[in-house]
Amino acid sequence: MMFLTPFYLWIKAFHIISVICWMAALLYLPRLYVYHAQTAVGSEMSAQFLIMENRLIKVIMNPSMVLTYFFGILLLLTPGVVSMSEGWLHLKLALVLLLSALHGLDIKWYKDFKNDQRKVSHTYFRVANEIPAVIMVLIVILVVVKPF
Repeated sequence: MMFLTPFYLWIKAFHIISVICWMAALLYLPRLYVYHAQTAVGSEMSAQFLIMENRLIKVIMNPSMVLTYFFGILLLLTPGVVSMSEGWLHLKLALVLLLSALHGLDIKWYKDFKNDQRKVSHTYFRVANEIPAVIMVLIVILVVVKPF
């Protein structure tokens, strides 16, 4: 995949941009759920939250996750960028998969709200809102420090 080498910095830049957009959505959507969980089922405010959540998922969250994966895979395929034998990379990829699972949970929670099913409280979403931030910090440390 030597043809990727001249584009390395562009690929890296677009990967970082995609990650920032994905993380923004992963951090903001559960915060919307905190407020949504405090509204009455079927209320006008609940309907407004559904519109906001849907747009965030469809316009920002899903496309940015796909682009994050796309540019991340291109980085992995670019010769000399990273070696699959590095331990930090394996943990980083595992954490990215965990973020993807949280992404899926966010969509499940959206569907629950859409179907007027309030299975958890706003406090639950307050805790869920912190998880992507912790994972993000770990990923940044792994990528920058490369501790092992």
